[in-house]
Amino acid sequence: MPERITSSTHDEAFREELLAVLPHLRAFARGLSGRADFADDLVQEAAIKAWVARDRYTPGTNMRAWTFAILRNHYLSELRHNKRQTDMDDNAVERLLIMDADQEAPLHLSDMETALQKLSAERREAVLLVGASGFSYEEAADIAGCPIGTMKSRVARARAELAGLLDDEPGVTDARKKQPQ
Repeated sequence: MPERITSSTHDEAFREELLAVLPHLRAFARGLSGRADFADDLVQEAAIKAWVARDRYTPGTNMRAWTFAILRNHYLSELRHNKRQTDMDDNAVERLLIMDADQEAPLHLSDMETALQKLSAERREAVLLVGASGFSYEEAADIAGCPIGTMKSRVARARAELAGLLDDEPGVTDARKKQPQ
């Protein structure tokens, strides 16, 4: 009977830690995939995989890094699995059929998300791990399974590319763009 109580206590502690990391997982998944519905599916699948593998998690270690690696691996598996499939969500179809008025362009707040989705998957992942999720370069490199120098390079290049993309976005409300040239 004491083993059962210990196991239950361990499961409850794991559950609490997993619940605390879910918002961070969702933000990471949303950044990787660019779609809220797909991000929710990724997080759900990562949470299930983490729960099933909870006996392999060492209490006191970095739950965020562990679950981010699970989510990332699942995301890459999904990309490989769906490589030949293309789908278009209703919002994308709607945007193709309807053109926004030019005066509304500065009001759009999705410039960063749009620019982020234009990055290569590796650079987007790197800047999301280090910039948005707050992982150190070492932790991000471990999650992505690459050398730390590669991670630093990806982040630097992603930041530079994002800056260039945002400077070129028509909806960006940068004060420099409003000045006559």
